[in-house]
Amino acid sequence: MVEEWSGFAIEYDPVKAGSIDGTDTEPHDRAVVRAINAVHTVNKQAGVPENTIFIARLDKDTTSETIKKVFSQFGNIKKCSLVRDIVTGFSKGYAFVEYDHESGASKAYRKANKMTIDGKSIFVDFECGRLLQGWKPRRLGKLWLLCFS
Repeated sequence: MVEEWSGFAIEYDPVKAGSIDGTDTEPHDRAVVRAINAVHTVNKQAGVPENTIFIARLDKDTTSETIKKVFSQFGNIKKCSLVRDIVTGFSKGYAFVEYDHESGASKAYRKANKMTIDGKSIFVDFECGRLLQGWKPRRLGKLWLLCFS
């Protein structure tokens, strides 16, 4: 039986996420195996997932104030979280922005991807952690290298 192709994943599969074309059926390295075996607990208390976008490839010097200023053009921002290293306090190069309404997140997703902020071309996507069944942060298997390379 052939699976029907979709441009969007219904359920997260670390093997396919780690594949260059999404067709692998066996893990090709240890990072994929670590992702398969990783345990991730989703924070279900943190805002509305449908109203939240993920922003990556940020410059290390980009501030949450800059993010708010740039992304407020798409809708009223309820919360902006620039993720920082717990030990050093340095930016990890990604953030989450939650809007008051889903329309703000949709507009930001459509218009802000590949936008340049502080000299860096950014990546914008919808939050996956609470919307995609089985999703695990790529850092748990080091698959994030594929996303940021």
